[in-house]
Amino acid sequence: MIPEVPDDADLVAMMPVVTYGDGTDGPAAFGGRRCGARHLSAVLPAVSAAIGHPVATPVHRDPARLQRALGLPDASRAVVVLVDGLGFWNLVSRAGHAPYLRSLLGEPTGARPLSTCIPSTTAAAMGVFGTGTCPGMTGMAGYTQLNPRTGELCQIIQFRGAERPAELQRRPTVFESLAGQGVRVTSCGLPRFADSPLTQAALRGTEYVSADSPAARIALAAKASRTPGLTYMYVRDVDKSGHSEGWDSQSWVATLERVDSRLARLRRSLPQGTLVVIVADHGMVSSDPAHRIDVAVEPALSEGVRLIGGEPRAPMLYVGEGTDPAAVADRWRRRLEGHAVVALRDEAVDSGLMGPVEPRVLSMLGDVLVWAGDRTTIVDSRTQSDMATRLPGVHGSRTMLETDIPCLVDVA
Repeated sequence: MIPEVPDDADLVAMMPVVTYGDGTDGPAAFGGRRCGARHLSAVLPAVSAAIGHPVATPVHRDPARLQRALGLPDASRAVVVLVDGLGFWNLVSRAGHAPYLRSLLGEPTGARPLSTCIPSTTAAAMGVFGTGTCPGMTGMAGYTQLNPRTGELCQIIQFRGAERPAELQRRPTVFESLAGQGVRVTSCGLPRFADSPLTQAALRGTEYVSADSPAARIALAAKASRTPGLTYMYVRDVDKSGHSEGWDSQSWVATLERVDSRLARLRRSLPQGTLVVIVADHGMVSSDPAHRIDVAVEPALSEGVRLIGGEPRAPMLYVGEGTDPAAVADRWRRRLEGHAVVALRDEAVDSGLMGPVEPRVLSMLGDVLVWAGDRTTIVDSRTQSDMATRLPGVHGSRTMLETDIPCLVDVA
């Protein structure tokens, strides 16, 4: 049965911290669903067990337990599709426009969401997905973050101003580990992503096959799947439409319809017995212009803050030399009371929010971390473009809309 969509207020309320690991019993108040095994980081380790080549990671040591928790049957071959920006509740709210995905939402394995990482954003989530670990280990902790070597912000999609991908993200990917066992591992995507910095950092270890058209990529995935092993596909259209038009727009709905049709076509094209797993990296919230807070015009927020990284729903504050982070956090709490949660870096780390945090990663994180609630965005017009500060669709924070993601399972 497809779950009922919660009230709007619940969808944009803060969710509790999800503990990384192989646990399958979450807080009773959330029906046991917000737990380590039902997490984006668990997907590839679980699939590795399903295809008979289990890959353990530092935060997921029991792939077989993950396979059971996600309800994945054994198979000799699997296709994993990551649909960027397709949050669980975004999909459920518009499921009538996606007949194939709707059919999977109605299955017991698909009716419960997984959790993504915090921050709930692509740069962090792809590292979590690809390595089966957490932002505290990958060093990929936000759209922008401090590069300790330069003392300035770097961007972690194109890696502008960042260390080289393999230097920043040092953990082996699940794909690399599978390939090391002699398993066929194939990625199907756009040609320009074949050797992109994000691919090098989070998704390395595959044979990359590419084509410009969706139909051609589906054909490549189906061809690769004739051989036992793992095939990975990335779909970006939903996220792109959500950012530019808003996830509740007609444009987004039309994009969802096209993606659903393509995924149904992929399933029909695959060899019989192929396991299909469809996930996302994050969901999306519609921003409210009335709740847009610009640090540039608020002295109480800019005082003592040297750099602002992260994203509009989850800024990371790097304070100036000689500034007390606690004083900055207090000012932000007073200004954003009722609209955001503010924590010192040590508080966030101690809570387990980013999983185990390696010493080298600690300095990349903000001295103060902020997570916006309701439909608030926090921007800085001094350093961000006008377009970037006024996106209709945003994500990154800890609300149900942003952190709940689908895990839809099918067998061709």
